[in-house]
Amino acid sequence: MHERQVPIDKFRAARQEVLASWPTGAGVDLEEALRYQRAMPTGRRFAEALQGARGRLLIQPRAGVALIEEHIRLLKYLETEGEADLLPTTIDAYTRQNRYAEAAKGIEKSIQAGTSMLNGFPAVNHGVEGCRRVTESLSRPVQVRHGTPDARLLAEITLAGGFTSFEGGGISYNIPYAKNVPLRTSIANWKYVDRLCGLYEENGVSINREPFGPLTGTLVPPCVSHAVGILEGLLALEQGVRSLTLGYGQGGNMAQDIAAVHSLRELADRYFKAAGHSGYDLTIVFHQWMGGFPEDEARAFSIICLGAAVACLGGADKVIVKTPHEAMGIPTREANAQGLKATRQLINMLSDQERLETEDIRRERSIIAREVECILQKTLELGRGDPAEGAAAAFEAGVIDVPFAPSIHNRGRILPMRDNEGCIRIFNRGALPFDADLAAFHGGRLEERARAEGRAVSFQMVTDDIYAISKGRLVGRPK
Repeated sequence: MHERQVPIDKFRAARQEVLASWPTGAGVDLEEALRYQRAMPTGRRFAEALQGARGRLLIQPRAGVALIEEHIRLLKYLETEGEADLLPTTIDAYTRQNRYAEAAKGIEKSIQAGTSMLNGFPAVNHGVEGCRRVTESLSRPVQVRHGTPDARLLAEITLAGGFTSFEGGGISYNIPYAKNVPLRTSIANWKYVDRLCGLYEENGVSINREPFGPLTGTLVPPCVSHAVGILEGLLALEQGVRSLTLGYGQGGNMAQDIAAVHSLRELADRYFKAAGHSGYDLTIVFHQWMGGFPEDEARAFSIICLGAAVACLGGADKVIVKTPHEAMGIPTREANAQGLKATRQLINMLSDQERLETEDIRRERSIIAREVECILQKTLELGRGDPAEGAAAAFEAGVIDVPFAPSIHNRGRILPMRDNEGCIRIFNRGALPFDADLAAFHGGRLEERARAEGRAVSFQMVTDDIYAISKGRLVGRPK
């Protein structure tokens, strides 16, 4: 047992409270859930699907609606027509905030309206049996995707319900999603989730865990998302997780994005092994563009395909696919399948080509590694080797700082913008512990852009960059 693993007696005491917090919690029987998961067909096990696909990029959409049968029809369509390798169940906003009574009203309204009145699947309200109706209707593995600072009950119900992968983490599902939740609170809640997954692992059931890589999805420097992902990976491994997928959200510059995918795997392995972990299975997921999309579908497909190309050339194991309806709200199932098909076509055409390696990629990989080392060295120093305490202290000190996050527990001082080639750089680094050479590198790259555009480096560049892709460019150039 790892020295920082939650003691089993403490976990069991907390578990009684968690399961008693909403009526459907009474339907969870861990021993029965373990037997159920062990009897599951191999094709529905997420960890095994990732292990068996090494060298082949798997595709996965986002999707979720309020009612069980409607949700099953949606996922079956994405499984057959969309040819998705892995399936999601996106959870509704009320459940993400633990507002189960309001989710129940949303279910009733959806029944009355004959269509979903929630923006996802309220798994806690549907309970173990409802979740099993979903997972048993499908032949592919299904993952829970959400955005919940306190996902303890959601994890209990969905894992007992046959889901075999659970997304999120105490940092990535707090700082970008919540305003007032203390980081120590969400990290403690997610230690529970990881300890639960560790118990499944100890009993012969491998549950895949996937921290949320893109964070706010808006001009996030790779070093920031990498530092968060590696910390959440360390926290998961401490609790007994063995199947771990770290993520990265597309930034826009191909060289930087490919370098980010390469470096995330390399850096994570280095930090995990340095912490004494072994026997884990590490995979990488690439998220297609998380920012604004153009309303024109043909233009949207270009963005989807660029993301597919980067995921493939970067050697990711899985790609989260967007749709041509991103600018219009919740996509139709047909649009979702179209995004999957476009991604599949691009992957197939690149599948026999060598991993891309250029001087620009090597430069970006080196820069990212140095930045991450600066951040994590200081973070682990602040926590005296404890990634949980280090993460909380690092956010308090601004050593880790996520741009454009709503949380009051995030400094929000760093100011990212693109350089002249579209790479994400940092103009105001706040308290990020970069050395002088790194700071000079970022400043020099931004001054190069400023000279090319005939203007000073300013906040206007940030706002121009945020809206650039929806207007047809990567870098927000002045008109």
